[in-house]
Amino acid sequence: MNRLADPLRNWAFADPGTPLGALVYAVVFAAAAWFIGRALRLAVHRVLARDKGYVDRTTINFLAQLVRMGVYVFAFICYAQVVPALSGLGTAWLASVSVISVIVGLAAQNTLGNLIAGISLVLYRPFKVGDRLQVTAPTGLETGVIESLNLGYTVLKTDDNRRVVVPNSAMASQTTVNLTGDDPRMMCTVPTTISFGSDLDKARAIIIELARQHPLAKQVLGCPVTQVGPVGVVLTLSAWCQDAAAAGQLKCDLLEQIHRRFAQVGIELPFPQTVVTLKREN
Repeated sequence: MNRLADPLRNWAFADPGTPLGALVYAVVFAAAAWFIGRALRLAVHRVLARDKGYVDRTTINFLAQLVRMGVYVFAFICYAQVVPALSGLGTAWLASVSVISVIVGLAAQNTLGNLIAGISLVLYRPFKVGDRLQVTAPTGLETGVIESLNLGYTVLKTDDNRRVVVPNSAMASQTTVNLTGDDPRMMCTVPTTISFGSDLDKARAIIIELARQHPLAKQVLGCPVTQVGPVGVVLTLSAWCQDAAAAGQLKCDLLEQIHRRFAQVGIELPFPQTVVTLKREN
């Protein structure tokens, strides 16, 4: 009678107490978690594709990754509850004290530390995907655009198409310069040194003229004398540009144009000083 009422127990693959049944249930729960995670990712991509600027893409992508990780954790807890050999482990995971102790213990590790730092970056929002930042890396000061902010790392795409991968814990603790913000304008400063015998007013007029003719200079503020050095006088042009990339390009263009124009009109650029050290022989 019992055998007719519960025929599935006669099949080893349907009994979670057997090794074969535990393996089958593991495959089922893993497939279900993968399917839910994939459906969530496709839904997020569809929402972002239809978005017209009303959705914070950084927050949505980060939360979607966090939910997907939670789906896999929940699937494992459910699997541990179904399999008798792991029921004790599942109960421990569901107990609040055990969960807190596990989280606190793992939070000291780098991986979960990056996750917690990533959550703080999403909550406080010092930057978002698409912003242009200056960060400190082992290679020095790096400037690039935030390409992605995932659970563990922030990826910067530099102007020379390199990817700088920074742990979220480092991004949350270091001082970063956001070159985008609400006002993306950037001040471009171009210092130019001329010799003491050159016509100061003529050199200033040429620099300002070249800057005003350049399409990347939105507003030329002036070109005052900022330094009188040992080899000449330093004139520094100041001009507003649309963004940081335009400011960098404007500086490179003006330096080249100023050098060529000065050579045409006879304005001398000073030679760098050569320091000669004499060593006394004993």
